[in-house]
Amino acid sequence: MSLTLTEQDRLTLQTAAWGAVSLMSAAGAAGSAHRAATEGSVALTSATGRIGHVLAKAPKGVKYGKTVADLADQVLPALTAAMTLLKQQDPAEAGDFRRTVLIAVEATTRGEAGPAMREMARKITEALDVASATSGGGSGGVPTDAAAQDRPELQKVIQEIVDSGFTGVSLRVHDKRGEWAGSAGVAELSQNTEPPVDGHVRIGSNTKTFTATVVLQLVAEGRIALDSSVDDYLPEFGLDRRITVRMLLQHTSGIFNFTGDFDPDGTFVPGIPATPAGKEWVDNRFRTYRPEELVRLALSKPARFEPGTDWSYANTNYVLARLLIEKVTGRPVAEEMHRLILGPLGLTGTFQPVGETDIPEPHAHAYYRYEEDGQIRTVDVTRHNPSWISSGGDMISTTRDLHTFISALLGGKLLPAELLAEMCAPEAKAGYGLGVFVQEAPGGGTVITHNGGMAGHAALLYSTPDGSKTLTAALNYVDDAALSLGAAFQQATQRLVAEVFGNEQTGPAQ
Repeated sequence: MSLTLTEQDRLTLQTAAWGAVSLMSAAGAAGSAHRAATEGSVALTSATGRIGHVLAKAPKGVKYGKTVADLADQVLPALTAAMTLLKQQDPAEAGDFRRTVLIAVEATTRGEAGPAMREMARKITEALDVASATSGGGSGGVPTDAAAQDRPELQKVIQEIVDSGFTGVSLRVHDKRGEWAGSAGVAELSQNTEPPVDGHVRIGSNTKTFTATVVLQLVAEGRIALDSSVDDYLPEFGLDRRITVRMLLQHTSGIFNFTGDFDPDGTFVPGIPATPAGKEWVDNRFRTYRPEELVRLALSKPARFEPGTDWSYANTNYVLARLLIEKVTGRPVAEEMHRLILGPLGLTGTFQPVGETDIPEPHAHAYYRYEEDGQIRTVDVTRHNPSWISSGGDMISTTRDLHTFISALLGGKLLPAELLAEMCAPEAKAGYGLGVFVQEAPGGGTVITHNGGMAGHAALLYSTPDGSKTLTAALNYVDDAALSLGAAFQQATQRLVAEVFGNEQTGPAQ
């Protein structure tokens, strides 16, 4: 399809894109506003293609608002207008424009991005995606607007999940009918507001899929060998030399799980004060743990089995994977995550905290219930220091970003075909590949998945092996030491998967 732009159209695109950079710069004025503007401008002038040619020059004669609020009132509608006019002519160019703007936004946040900049990035992303409400095609090439679809069967399922005991649920589905997103329940106890459809959530063990992807990308770069001994990279821990990088990613190392593990007779062996510890976890939830501290605690316990002879889920494997990434690159894992995944995909709602306790707005609240002095107490634990779980489950994301990530990963945009095939090749006991579970779909075929729970927050991640159909969800609930919602969580996920993937066969795993 040809693209015909009037001078006014060009001005709209330029006002929107360059205004987005100005917004990010203004939001970060307390830090290095000039650096942010420079980085974003470089990204815009480096854009390629027909849209890149238009954006190579800043708009002439445009006077932006003097305050951040005035600027936002001017720029955010321009972003939506730009997406609308491009979608009407060429959806592919609309997608390129969105990616270019998000890359520029991401460039402004290199280094430390404060809450104001993160919130502004969210608003910019939202403005880019609002256009899908008035024209065909969403940000991921979805032909139908999420809000416009009538999917009562999906709304019914998430309401049933709330009725089973969860505080709130937000669901996003991409399938052949398009995109649907909805929510049920409440975002906060004693309030009537529903959870935000695309709010932030602590994604728990979905972090492992991101971490495994970074490791495999470094394998593709020739910096890590999958079947090399981890001890070659991290000799300071004195690991069993039979433990390979592959075994870390597949949970076949036999290393003790630092958040607690089970002996063969079913006896629970505690680790650090994690969520099964009740009041002790609540009292320690703002403590900072170093990754090395978690690993050494795990190594002080007997190994579960000989390396490579069995399977046992252990967060320790992924903390070692984090340290491996940092050792071979010389950079923090969050920087590598940004370089290899978050930046290229424009995942502005996804973060990897270090010791930060806050979660960006909007978000639903997470709760924890425990006993003290014979009384049952329930506390809001939305804010806590996730260093206790480290790369075993510390990331924050949104249902939209999770969809973008898994569809890009399985669509072959992040890994070479041979490494993607290895990632999706399951071991025999639990069906675990390298950072993903490979499961049979209710209607036949295969789904690729990795769910996660994180102290009152949980995230679901399911996809067909080609990334063409996805289910992503965020749940908030009242957690406790007994994990009393565990059974309801399993039933909820099975009900959702059956509804979304049970009506047609999915393709085989790659």
